[in-house]
Amino acid sequence: MKKVAIIDIGTNSMRLMIATINNGQIVDREKTLETTRMGQGIDKNGYLSGETIERNFAALKKFVGIAHKQKIEKIVAFATSALRDASNREEFIHKVEKELSLEIQLLSGEREAEIGFKGVMGEIDTERLLVIDIGGGSTEFILGSKKEGIESLTSINIGALRMTEKFIAHDPISAVELKDLEKNIKEQLLPLKEKLSLMEDAKIVGIAGTITTLSAMKQQMEYYDWRKIHQSTLSFKEIAGILQQLIPLNIEERKKIKGLQPKRADIIIAGIVILKCIMEVFAIESIMISESDNLEGMVYELLDLVF
Repeated sequence: MKKVAIIDIGTNSMRLMIATINNGQIVDREKTLETTRMGQGIDKNGYLSGETIERNFAALKKFVGIAHKQKIEKIVAFATSALRDASNREEFIHKVEKELSLEIQLLSGEREAEIGFKGVMGEIDTERLLVIDIGGGSTEFILGSKKEGIESLTSINIGALRMTEKFIAHDPISAVELKDLEKNIKEQLLPLKEKLSLMEDAKIVGIAGTITTLSAMKQQMEYYDWRKIHQSTLSFKEIAGILQQLIPLNIEERKKIKGLQPKRADIIIAGIVILKCIMEVFAIESIMISESDNLEGMVYELLDLVF
């Protein structure tokens, strides 16, 4: 058996997975998450603040330390939307290379989508999939099948943290802000309607923090259990109902809700609105949740290349 470590440096959070591999399969996995807000202020300023760099570097250093204690064979670290958009990204990348001897793969939106698709397809038994990945800074749509691979993939700059910073200034959210947020999201989604019109026979699967949190909230989880999240489902009605429950609440009130991680309380409304708008525009009645995503997708790529 072999162990590998995968680190996803996202817009809202940084995640570590230690995967144990045996006979080409992931037989065990341990996941750790830190809310690091790499994307904080990126839309407004275009660059990473010194505080953001230090906060993310500290989390990454901690994760590398955890990985080395596990006697892993390989560490792979990749970054997505926020680092992609930051004008001073090389400052962070060089600091990590110099001080941690770790190379960061800077993924394009399309590459991010491809890895997410592999992670889902590797663990959900279905012939054809539409994977929807709502991140902190961007949302990816990946349509494909086991037989043909990826048929189409699209990445757009709507994410839970990005849209919160752009549209939500009041706490709780105002009616005007909610209306403007929905309008902007739908304007960006409508051009994709024709491209994704071939998805009728595809199973719709959601990945990433917004949708896994929604499932945890629906199940009123005291403690997050990925096994209960994986392959659970949410209907449009359930999602709209949770949103209506949250709209009148301020951030401190939201933090008390079972299943909602306190550090996600400030961006959860924007994330849910993105998902709700997607389901409205593409007439999706229900969606399955996958706990397997780009972390697992990167492991499956390593299995093809290395083991």
